[in-house]
Amino acid sequence: MQLTARAATVLLAETFTISRGSEDEARVVQVELEHAGVSGHGEAAPIERYSESAESALAWLEQVDPGADPFALDAIFAALPPGEHAARAALDHALHDLQGKLTGRPVYQLLGLRRLGPPTSWTIWLGDPDDMARRTEKIADRGFRRLKLKLGGRDGLDVERVDAVRSVTDLPLQCDVNEAWTLAEALEVLPQMPLEYCEQPLPAGDPDGPELKRRAPLPIYVDEDCHTLADVAACAERAHGINIKLAKSGGIREAVRMVHAARALDLGVMLGCMVESGLGIAPGAHIASLMDHVDLDGNLLLTEDPWPGVAFSDGVQVPADAPGFGVEPRMTAERDAGRP
Repeated sequence: MQLTARAATVLLAETFTISRGSEDEARVVQVELEHAGVSGHGEAAPIERYSESAESALAWLEQVDPGADPFALDAIFAALPPGEHAARAALDHALHDLQGKLTGRPVYQLLGLRRLGPPTSWTIWLGDPDDMARRTEKIADRGFRRLKLKLGGRDGLDVERVDAVRSVTDLPLQCDVNEAWTLAEALEVLPQMPLEYCEQPLPAGDPDGPELKRRAPLPIYVDEDCHTLADVAACAERAHGINIKLAKSGGIREAVRMVHAARALDLGVMLGCMVESGLGIAPGAHIASLMDHVDLDGNLLLTEDPWPGVAFSDGVQVPADAPGFGVEPRMTAERDAGRP
């Protein structure tokens, strides 16, 4: 197989803010694998929180020899250098896309999964309470069936943020605090919040995690605490569920293993994403049926998706029923549709 890799920039329609900062664009890494005249494509977004970047991902991919057999996944991954989970995920996704195209099957069928998963949440990013309510009203007619609120403003207004959003919508609400609370803060505010669950309220590794799980009035999910299969067992001590992100786990193969481990430990499972194009979101859509909750809105946050093919329908990110992931770069998709 011939491997090529490049970095790309995707542009957000609006500034996206969480407790750690704001961004107007995101850098992703893309991998193409060519075999027997057929190309498979994959993408993932390196996560700065874990000291990864597009540059470090590309440097890692330069060391990779994918071999000759796109179906020899165990051998390919056993030979990879350590680290760089986003680059590893982009490679994993390109292999799955290539396998699907070579066999004429969508990836979800290759994995023996159902096509449709739960509806995706839409993220209401962090702002003042009135601003978050206004942005909630703006997307009321876009078909979303649940919302995820970014909290952790460190200004004592998180309860007001939830109340403001609740005043303008009846949709189910979740929140993501991105490590910004202490145990005392979480125990004070969570009973006041009408939420389905709370994601990563405490810093990763916080020793108060087990105590919060014991006393929390609603399910606690962890994200920054849970990267790969090796982390799942410890998360059972501090949470009711885990958030799997393919760019964090290293791709579909590891994510599926994490799901099965979580189920064995009676943990709930959600699927998250980074800001990515449809090429980065499609792998998640193909395994979403394994999940209890889905947060796959990364491509919907963009000014324009450069890799269309994931259909948003009745709140669900629907994978294409086409070989591989079923996404194509926008120029190719428009040409095939007969547009100039």
